Amino acid sequence: MTFKAEYIWIDGTQPTAKLRSKTKILADDAKGAELPIWGFDGSSTNQAEGHSSDRVLKPVFSCPDPIRGGDDILVLCEVLNIDMTPHESNTRAALTEVAEKFAAQEPIFGIEQEYTFFKDGYPLGFPKGGFPAPQGGYYCGVGADEIFGRDIVEAHLENCLKAGLAISGINAEVMPGQWEFQVGPVSPLEVSDHLWVARWLLYRTAEDFGVAATLDPKPVKGDWNGAGAHTNFSTKAMRETYEAIITAAESLGEGSKPLDHVKNYGAGIDDRLTGLHETAPWNEYSYGVSNRGASVRIPWQVEKDGKGYIEDRRPNANVDPYVVTRLIVDTCCSALEKAGQV
Repeated sequence: MTFKAEYIWIDGTQPTAKLRSKTKILADDAKGAELPIWGFDGSSTNQAEGHSSDRVLKPVFSCPDPIRGGDDILVLCEVLNIDMTPHESNTRAALTEVAEKFAAQEPIFGIEQEYTFFKDGYPLGFPKGGFPAPQGGYYCGVGADEIFGRDIVEAHLENCLKAGLAISGINAEVMPGQWEFQVGPVSPLEVSDHLWVARWLLYRTAEDFGVAATLDPKPVKGDWNGAGAHTNFSTKAMRETYEAIITAAESLGEGSKPLDHVKNYGAGIDDRLTGLHETAPWNEYSYGVSNRGASVRIPWQVEKDGKGYIEDRRPNANVDPYVVTRLIVDTCCSALEKAGQV
């Protein structure tokens, strides 16, 4: 007897990486054992030249495959060179180092993944050659005149739950055909691994409906909201004192940090972070309580309780979660350590 393992990896496409996958058939006696490494043609994924194209897939996370069912599994992999060193496109390896360095501070994340459905070149719900009513009634709406794609969204949610991912909610977003799912709160590596698999399941689920899902940060130009990946973060100290909340928020605005972060928060970020549509300008850093026009929002209940978390509202929908979590952990945890708030 055999079972199917869908090996999933992140390719080297620039400026925004794509997900790739292929199927490996494994014997039943492989169940419960360490999953084998595999290989692929890196010259077809922007990860190698044709004269030396072999690249290695190293399994790092697996879960039940809700699409195929049965004993079949999804296998998220890191990409390695043939000498078993991390490939230059492998951003997970760098996060692993930072997460281990600051593990004692117990950092956790919740990421809000926005995305937009497209069909026949138009956002789902947009009339061909025209525009729907202005945004306003679509956010968390109900009814066929305002909500488009709910059947896909519900199927995706069910698939994520069957896979055992740390998905914590869904909602319709501000623009027609735009939705969001949330992953977390869990550790930096876990939220990133689960988000990548949830993205793969989103594309794969929508595929069965003949619809495409995009993480484009500004899928429709003009007076329409963009798509982000608002990133909620806390450490043990932040979950205990408000002083640590302020230290973390201020650390993200120190020196070159705002630009260091923003330039790694997803391609096309200046199209989305304009100061309009619930964003702060990409080149200005700010934080504030209950302020969705700030770079970093401190929820009102955090101020009231004197502890909790902060929300970095700058990351694009197309951000690499391994990169955004690494940057936030490194910046905030270093500042908290320096301030003796650990």
